[in-house]
Amino acid sequence: MASTDHQALQQNMSLPGDGLDAARMPGHWLLARLGKRVLRPGGVELTRWMLDALGVDPEDRVVELAAGLGSTARLALARRPVAYTAVDRDAAAVATLSTLAAPGPTKVRAVRSDAEDTRLPDGGATVVFGEAMLTMQPDPAKRRVVREARRLLDDSTGRYAIHEMCLLPDGLDPALAELITTDLQDAIHVGARPLTPSDWSELLATEGFTVTAQKTAPMALLEPRRLIDDEGLIPALRIAGRALRDPAALRRVLHMRRVFRRHSAHLGAISLLAVPTPTPTQA
Repeated sequence: MASTDHQALQQNMSLPGDGLDAARMPGHWLLARLGKRVLRPGGVELTRWMLDALGVDPEDRVVELAAGLGSTARLALARRPVAYTAVDRDAAAVATLSTLAAPGPTKVRAVRSDAEDTRLPDGGATVVFGEAMLTMQPDPAKRRVVREARRLLDDSTGRYAIHEMCLLPDGLDPALAELITTDLQDAIHVGARPLTPSDWSELLATEGFTVTAQKTAPMALLEPRRLIDDEGLIPALRIAGRALRDPAALRRVLHMRRVFRRHSAHLGAISLLAVPTPTPTQA
């Protein structure tokens, strides 16, 4: 799920899903409109682990794919990379991302483009990451996005990371996996297709990466403790208050939480760090 930011809501900026009612819009847009900033399956804790594993520093040129409205961007910018580029295909997201300010001399820009074809230069980045977006793609599109990340990365110092939903454990019965996927799609109104940890690793390997680190976390996006940890106590209470005042939104939120709880034993979050696999001529 994509992220949003409370400042965008406070400034009445356009958000994805304008014109759709709560019963029809994708789940991440609904939660954004209720004021939720962190819409990552493993929460801000797993996002921070991902950025630590990437080792973003002042020498890095960072590209974030499907950057949303800037929740993770701010964490990345706090590490003062030399350059940060946010890519998103949604005009409202790009408008908000364009207002980001870095605490140091980082060159910041936002481009409206698809993660499968960013039109950014070959090898221009040392770090590429994306969160909660591959899960929402069918398998061919997943591969195109990972292939694009590989194209963007510098061969010698490049690092790539993802933060997605996952099915647990490896070897999960296919019928159960399909049931979980169907329930997810019905709840969030997006064609979510999470993979097992080994399948995520295989996807990256097939498209030219070697996985060097991996961490999983519970899928507790709508649990009270995670909500407070991710948003803070007062913002969490405001989100709950908005939901209580909107019966249609409340029904959707409770439905999503029931699905997450029903499949909690087999539905989690995962982050993987990978580096470009050397070609035979580089080895």
